[in-house]
Amino acid sequence: MLFAVLFTDKPGLGELRARHLQAHIEWLELNKDVIPVGGSLRQELGQVPRGGLWISDANSKKQLEDLLKMDPFYIAGLRQSYEILHWSKAKEERKVLI
Repeated sequence: MLFAVLFTDKPGLGELRARHLQAHIEWLELNKDVIPVGGSLRQELGQVPRGGLWISDANSKKQLEDLLKMDPFYIAGLRQSYEILHWSKAKEERKVLI
């Protein structure tokens, strides 16, 4: 099943994010089968991210929730909240690389 996972970070923790960024990226790479697309969200380029977005292909919301709790950003206390939403592609047969 496809999911979109939206994260909101706790404000004012840009330094914490920077310290754990490499570990987070390495963790995403290890989990690329479930999280093929992930990245940060910010209001303007150059700003400290306010959160993140994953496009995920998982068996269930529970699988994603269990997985995200092992993310270095989550473990470090960066995440304020998250929302796991079922996602449906507009054209199922359309494959894209981002």
